[in-house]
Amino acid sequence: MIEIGKRQTLHIRRQVDFGLYLGIEDQEVLLPKKYMPDSYAIGDPIEVFVYKDHMNRPVAVSIMPTGEVGDIVGARVNHTTDFGAFVDIGLEKDVLVPKKEQSKEMITGKTYAVKILLDHMTDRLMASTKLGAFVSNEDMDLQVGEEVDLVVWHKTDLGFKVIINQRHLGLIYENEVFEYLQAGDERKGFVKRIREDNKVDISLQAQGYQAVIDSSDQIIEFLNDNGGILEIGDKSTPEEIRSYFNLSKKNFKKILGGLYKAGRIEIQDHKVILKSGRSA
Repeated sequence: MIEIGKRQTLHIRRQVDFGLYLGIEDQEVLLPKKYMPDSYAIGDPIEVFVYKDHMNRPVAVSIMPTGEVGDIVGARVNHTTDFGAFVDIGLEKDVLVPKKEQSKEMITGKTYAVKILLDHMTDRLMASTKLGAFVSNEDMDLQVGEEVDLVVWHKTDLGFKVIINQRHLGLIYENEVFEYLQAGDERKGFVKRIREDNKVDISLQAQGYQAVIDSSDQIIEFLNDNGGILEIGDKSTPEEIRSYFNLSKKNFKKILGGLYKAGRIEIQDHKVILKSGRSA
């Protein structure tokens, strides 16, 4: 069946002056002319997203939104009204976050983490920032060190609450964040710790030995791309280091020490130099 608010593959059934009708089983939906592919034949499959247009009619589009019904994504508020806020998820028509679905008043121009939903009264897309009802840390199958997909939910006194793999809740501590983050940002992260109460600590950097390897490779790659010179060194400030790499000064110095012992670099107070012949 044709599903509202979902990506799906439908087949071209017939052409009309204003587009193509796509179908599956006994259902059809219009793909407007402006979304038609350059070349096609009756019977061809085509991937589309289906939603209700401004006249409440089902319509297919070939431009994919940032998410579909059930997904938690970052979305920017384009404008607000007395009854809600309209957010951009990559469609021509913005999606309404009703006032009752806002955890706090939303502001035009700001980005939020939202859950894309379907209004079952109208079959129109809507969204909510009240994510607590949609995530749970029960029945987790996460492993320490595992790479996960994150959506930043909001900032707290301790750091940033994040949604893990669309299903679970985690926390990135503020003193472990070395880049600008805001609600709605999507990142890769790593499970740092799973506590006895099922709370999950998340890091934006790989942990342990793998983190050292990844960061060492990143520094060497930078040196290779910049004539063998890095304009920060042993005495550089934490802010200067963060402007180049998402690393604390402590970890940066530890990684430099390993590269120095391996004979790959020279370290000065405010400069790192790639040793000749060690660029690969």
